[in-house]
Amino acid sequence: MGLRLSHPSYRSLFVEMRSGEKRIGTATAFLAATHDGAAQFLVTNRHVVIGRHLDTLKLLDTKNGAEPQSLIVWHNSSTGLGHHVQVEVPLYDADGKPQWHEHLIDGPDRDFVAIACPPTPHIARYPYIVDAHAHLKVEPAQMVSVVGFPFAERTGEAFAVWATGFVASEPDLNHGGKPLFLIDCRGRKGQSGSPVIVHHGVHHKDANALGFKRGESDLLGVYSGRIRKDSDLGRVWKAWALAELLSTATGAEPNGRREDGAKDVAESGGEDDGNGACGCS
Repeated sequence: MGLRLSHPSYRSLFVEMRSGEKRIGTATAFLAATHDGAAQFLVTNRHVVIGRHLDTLKLLDTKNGAEPQSLIVWHNSSTGLGHHVQVEVPLYDADGKPQWHEHLIDGPDRDFVAIACPPTPHIARYPYIVDAHAHLKVEPAQMVSVVGFPFAERTGEAFAVWATGFVASEPDLNHGGKPLFLIDCRGRKGQSGSPVIVHHGVHHKDANALGFKRGESDLLGVYSGRIRKDSDLGRVWKAWALAELLSTATGAEPNGRREDGAKDVAESGGEDDGNGACGCS
């Protein structure tokens, strides 16, 4: 009998944030595709690629004071599950232009980005098909999971860890005037950029059967950390907002914007709560 593996465990991808050869933090990413599957992108948080706190723009890497120049993404290998290929993804071109896509108007305020994924040898891809209506499949108090790499923890070589909690705000409403909803879940550093899913479980034929049916999962959005340090309430950017980004990014040039320096917390309307859960070390 083969391994009983749930799809989300290997759909989440371990990410190392690099400045030169130095690892300055870890995070999570995943592959997402447009509804027709024609275009695939690597998705993670914006604060992961800029290396700065979402609200204050303070550097996340307080030890070295460095910003990431590239990401090392642990992709699944085409040789089989359980094997991985480390692929370096430059965040800037030779002229210093950011290589990620963000929302055309509200990019700096939306904590998710998409990076084009050209064909790469020896890589097996397991993208989520983004459903703009996914938020209609859950309601408050329903169980959901953040599938990522808290504190860089991995099972095996790079299978993800599941953190499970509950929907904490009305998914049909935008929380704080932004396309996100809240979950009550113990999110920690390293989970930034994780897919948030509702999983429908695994159903066995019978207790002794060799065959089984893998559970189905719906992508609800992108996790981007807690609202503040002393709370387990976390932000989830909705799938419809991600679908909107992928639609505008398909066939377009990267439009990412670099951030320089911290801004005043009172001005930003935020709090330096460490919600950028990148596991910077």
